[in-house]
Amino acid sequence: MLTSNKSWVWVMLVLCAWLFPYTLWGEQVTVRYTEGLLHAFIALRTLDGKIIALGDFTQTAAGDRVTSKLALRFKDGSTQEETTEFSQRDKFQVIKYRLVQKGPAFKTPSDTSIDCSSGQITVRYADSDGKEKVVSDRQELPPDIANGIVPLLMKNIQPSASQTVVSMLATTPKPRLVKLKIIPQGEEPFSVGGVSRNSIHYIVKVEIEGVAGVVAPLVGKQPPDTSVWVLGGAAPVFLRSEGPLFEGGPIWRLEQIAPSWPRRTPANSAKP
Repeated sequence: MLTSNKSWVWVMLVLCAWLFPYTLWGEQVTVRYTEGLLHAFIALRTLDGKIIALGDFTQTAAGDRVTSKLALRFKDGSTQEETTEFSQRDKFQVIKYRLVQKGPAFKTPSDTSIDCSSGQITVRYADSDGKEKVVSDRQELPPDIANGIVPLLMKNIQPSASQTVVSMLATTPKPRLVKLKIIPQGEEPFSVGGVSRNSIHYIVKVEIEGVAGVVAPLVGKQPPDTSVWVLGGAAPVFLRSEGPLFEGGPIWRLEQIAPSWPRRTPANSAKP
């Protein structure tokens, strides 16, 4: 008879390895709207609205290749820079990806680089003692890798699709391929300047494949869902998202913000 939870989990591992063999599959999203020059101002907030970081999202294009960069500067001095180079020839495909997270806001500060053409993956991080560790791996990566372009894919998903499945390379810090299930939740209202509009709400579910995926919920390590809101229509645009920026991290809200100017006294109202 089994006398401990560890023994029970071990039996589950053996059974799941037999019943649920490892398979990973996804689909590349077809380009419906091409990307170009873009600069947006970004705020990162807690769910109660407190701003914890400000930043910029920039995007440049040369031919069918686009480079996007999201740079966040936290109030506690932490920084995050996510840079993605991707192709938009017929279908979206990530070419290179880099994510750098530094400072106390992150449980494990790290520098992750992915070269999708060669399959080379490099992760630099600090262990619990502050010593730098380097993980270098080479994998055959599927063409539907979505690191850095998930909101972009949502702008191009067919409205009639009940769900879209793509792959993502997660680093914990060991590189692991997971599946992302992008599921539409219908329209939700928002307003701009008091004028009502409708957004499309998507849920992104992380599915860990194989034995690890079956056991993850049992040991409390199933990643939480991420919500993303996109404006549809002839010129779709990302509005906001709510989810963690790193494994085990809190749920934060990322959204576009508008610039503001200091109040000025009109020249013709000045006293003689």
